[in-house]
Amino acid sequence: MDSQTSQASQAPQSPQSPHTFQVDLRGLVDLLSHHLYSSPKVYLRELLQNAVDAITARRAEQPDAPARVRLYADGTGLRVEDTGVGLTESDVHSLLATIGRSSKRAEGLQEARSGFLGQFGIGLLACFVVAERIRVVSRSARTPDALPVEWTAADDGSYVVRTLPPDARPEPGTTVHLVARPGAGDWLSADRVRSLARDFGSLLPYDVRVGDEPISDLPAPWDRAYPSPASRRVALARHCHDLFGFTPLDSIDLDVPLAGVRGVAYVLPSAVSPAQRASHRVHLKGMLLTERAEQLLPDWAFFVRCVLDTDSLRPTASRESLYEDETLAAVRDALGERIRSWLTGLAAGDPERLAAFLSVHYLGVKSLARHDKELLRTMLPWLPFETTDGRLSLEEFAQRHPVVHFTRTVEEYRQVAPIASAQGIGVVNGGYTYDSELVESLPSARPGTVVAELDADTVTAHLDAVDPAEELALAGFLSAARATLDPLGCDVVLRAFHPLSVPALHLDDRAARHEQARAEAEEQADDLWAGILGSLRGSAPRARLVLNHLNPLIRRIGSLGDAELIGTATESLYGQALLMAQRPLRPADSALLNRAFIGLLEWATHSNSPKDGSR
Repeated sequence: MDSQTSQASQAPQSPQSPHTFQVDLRGLVDLLSHHLYSSPKVYLRELLQNAVDAITARRAEQPDAPARVRLYADGTGLRVEDTGVGLTESDVHSLLATIGRSSKRAEGLQEARSGFLGQFGIGLLACFVVAERIRVVSRSARTPDALPVEWTAADDGSYVVRTLPPDARPEPGTTVHLVARPGAGDWLSADRVRSLARDFGSLLPYDVRVGDEPISDLPAPWDRAYPSPASRRVALARHCHDLFGFTPLDSIDLDVPLAGVRGVAYVLPSAVSPAQRASHRVHLKGMLLTERAEQLLPDWAFFVRCVLDTDSLRPTASRESLYEDETLAAVRDALGERIRSWLTGLAAGDPERLAAFLSVHYLGVKSLARHDKELLRTMLPWLPFETTDGRLSLEEFAQRHPVVHFTRTVEEYRQVAPIASAQGIGVVNGGYTYDSELVESLPSARPGTVVAELDADTVTAHLDAVDPAEELALAGFLSAARATLDPLGCDVVLRAFHPLSVPALHLDDRAARHEQARAEAEEQADDLWAGILGSLRGSAPRARLVLNHLNPLIRRIGSLGDAELIGTATESLYGQALLMAQRPLRPADSALLNRAFIGLLEWATHSNSPKDGSR
């Protein structure tokens, strides 16, 4: 650094005057319409919200004040009238013309703020999404002698404020006039306004009308009195169909007073993927906040869609979703507990409805039962599992078998199920979602139950050994068969088992498959990786082909004297056993099957082949 630079860096800095941010209103409106809000329809929610909040503020000081909101639309404009607290001229300058300042922060309103819907001060700005001009006429209820005031704003950011004669608005309250921007007239049509107002405001606690048509529909369907439980279920089912488009299997009350939540959850009539994010309808103090609340319920409750009203949850800035905080987490847990209680109640008192529910949504209950031992204990007699005894509950299966064996994959189950069943071994297919976890947790819900993972050694141990003399007589055949399959990492074992129709059984486990994959990778690797993979070799567990000595075909093949023909027959038995086990075939296995098939055809069609003695 030279001396001049050093001196310049040490020179005293002249004080700088602060500058004020300049806001491009057109750009801000574009930001709102394309990024903050999901649709222009939110303009009507903002208008309703401002009107309802103004009434809430007035009633905080004048409990008997009228509570009316009226909307009039003709396609080119919209007029919204309310009997709320109103504004003075200073309020208009301070609140309507300052972006980001909310009337909810105004002097004297803090005590009523818990009843407000809006918290962010964006307010009328959202109306510029559909309007090119906004006119507000208001008269204050707090300052009765103040003249009515008019605020007119354009979407270029300019506005005009003027006072009006007393007869321009005789009563306190506010009227908002919107003039549609080109191309946005449909959003201000009577039918569209009526539909949006009914959607957003059906649960609002005040008298809201579009023209002469009432919009509010109180009390909420879940809070109404019904002649009987059956009539209530019918009414809620109709409400669900109108709201979500399906007739529910059942409805679950979501009444959590401590969390300020009231509503209902509807059970879907058809299965859905657990990975599918459920969307729920949430009203905030009566105003619809969102139709797509995804984080409202625990992930395991994917089998319900719910609608509720809350006064405790916080909205995000766009007021179209919920703010993730401790309150939302507590409400999520409380709602999950309500759904859990409904399930246990069905198990205790309505098994038919429970069975109908589980026939569709057993996967969701299994997901919950993994982490809830009490629910697992309750659901044990009901949750279905695939077993060697048929489709049974774990409770019934454990009563039949002293040891509950299970496999971790569907392939392993298909591999051993027929043989295990014939040998009297009870096996549960744990390859489906959550099943192996539930089987392993069975002892905690049913003390004394013995659970064991089924492996190849266990199955082989339950198969009958062959008489030593007979096995010795087949030593040459077995030696040739082992030599054939040794390159494939498979041993050959002779046993006697049922059913007789099964000539050979292919058995392996995860350890054997892991070793097989390691050996294949070692063959294809360079010297460095081959050395590393070789060092990972364990006790070299191997798959095994178990030949059934009781099967007539095996007896005939065992009498062959031609080593080449024994090899071809062994490869055929190996390939057939793989196919029976429904295992995915490696390239080497596919090549073996093709080779064995061609070899058998050549042997069968060879003119010099013996026709009787060798077969």
